[in-house]
Order: sequence, then structure tokens, then C-alpha cells
Amino acid sequence: MNRYGDGFNGRFEPVLRFETVRSDPAWWFVCDGSRLWVRREADGSFSLPRVTRALFLGLATDPVPHPLGYLDGVACQAVGADSNAETTDPQGQWLDLRRLHGRLPQDLFLLAGRAIQIVAWDRTHRYCGQCATTLVFAENDRAKQCPACGLRQFPRLAPAVMAMVVRGTEVLLARGPEFPEGMFSILAGFVEPGETLESCVRREVAEEVGIEVGPMRYLGSQPWPFPHSLMIGFVCEYRAGALRPDGVEIVEAGWFDYRALPPHPGPMSLAGVLIADFVADCTQRFGVA
Repeated sequence: MNRYGDGFNGRFEPVLRFETVRSDPAWWFVCDGSRLWVRREADGSFSLPRVTRALFLGLATDPVPHPLGYLDGVACQAVGADSNAETTDPQGQWLDLRRLHGRLPQDLFLLAGRAIQIVAWDRTHRYCGQCATTLVFAENDRAKQCPACGLRQFPRLAPAVMAMVVRGTEVLLARGPEFPEGMFSILAGFVEPGETLESCVRREVAEEVGIEVGPMRYLGSQPWPFPHSLMIGFVCEYRAGALRPDGVEIVEAGWFDYRALPPHPGPMSLAGVLIADFVADCTQRFGVA
């Protein structure tokens, strides 16, 4: 199961550069941090600017746009901007990408996450970390290269596992200290250097709640641009041990029957998708109480 699939169903063709100078309108992903310049439609939904050049929006943008690719044959470009600058676009406004989930088409939402990460990488990787020379864009990779020492810098991407531990009709949900009171989710953690995804699942579960898990299987993945993660979801079976939250990353944990779950993430996140699939599977097998 991967509810996200490739995200575009084959409709998006990524590119590093456009072969010719384009004069037709393109989708423009104008970014500042996690915020995106969008236009509000009459029905309350949002759309992206589709213009020939981002400067037509009247925003103070970075000098060089970043080609993303083609969505249904339409060019997609990302560019950084100053969200404090004045604009001549009366229909537009800045919104955090999180607030646009479900209010932008899913394909544009996914591309917006890509755009935000690429713009942030460009802004934070201007100079070589080895010799301080100004970096240039590499020819055949989404990368920057030092013309002096040859060091390459790729966009930062932090893989993280999500572990949904199940025990019959129960699922393990936990709460971190940053969560609102009463809000729970599945376990998650970043992959360490030299570690497999499966080893990371076992380590994170043991470290955070003190239990051992058995067989596991991959369920799906989700790019998570807050700021630069790739979430990789697994379901694993409980094997042994009593729950002992570590008190640092996890302050509360418990087993919850699928018919009586506490507040948890919604469909914007992979965690919410996995939990919903667990509930649907149990409902099909055991019915509704």
C-alpha cells in the first residue's frame, strides 16, 4: 500500500533545466521559507500564479528560478521571494504550505513541497563548506559544485521512519512533549548513518517506548518539506515488553483499540493515513462495535 503512489500518476516529468527559453505561461511556485504565494479563488480554494514570468507578480524574487519540470505539459518553476515586499498582484497572499493541504490540488501541493525545499537549499548553500568559494550549479545533477575544490552539495534530505506497532485490534500511539494534551500519533525517528530502515524501526521503538517488535512491512512514503524530510512508513507486530516511555521524546504511550482512538493526525500526514488504513482493515475484519 502506498496511498501517495508516485504522487502524479505519471503526469509530471522532472527536469533540471528547460531546453529552450519559454514564453508560455508556467506554474510559478514563489516561496519564502515554508510560505507560498497563492491566489484565492471565488469558491474559497487556492491556485498558483500561472504567468510567463514571476516578476509580473511585482514580488522581489531571487534572480535565478529553479526549473522543476512539466505537469501535464505545463512548465513548473520555483523561485525565492521576500514575503515582506510589496506586490502588484491584488489577488495574491502568502500562506504556509501546511494551510494549503486540501485547498490546493494534490499534484500542485506535492510540487510546492519540492519547490520550497529546493529554494531553501539554494539560499542556504551559497558557499563551499570546505574552501568558502561561491558554489555554481552542477551540469547534470540537482546539485551545486565548488569550482575551486570540486566539492558537491546536494539538496538536504533527511529520511525518517514511521512505525505503526499493532497488537491484534490495538495500535500503539504515543505523545511527544511538543504535542497538545490528548493528541497521539505513531512512533517516528530519523535514520542514522549506516543504518537500514528496518534497523531504525527496531531501534526507535526500543528507545522511545522500551518494547520489541517482530515482523514488519513497508506501507508507504511521503515527502515532508517541514523542512526537508522523507517519511517512510512501516507496520510492525508487537513481540515483547512493557511500555516504558523514555520521558524525553515520548511522555505518554498506550495501546488503543481501533474503535476507541484518541485524537490523532489527519490525512495530511502519512501517520494519519496509516492509522486510517489500520482502522479500515480492522473494521473489515472485525466489524464496528
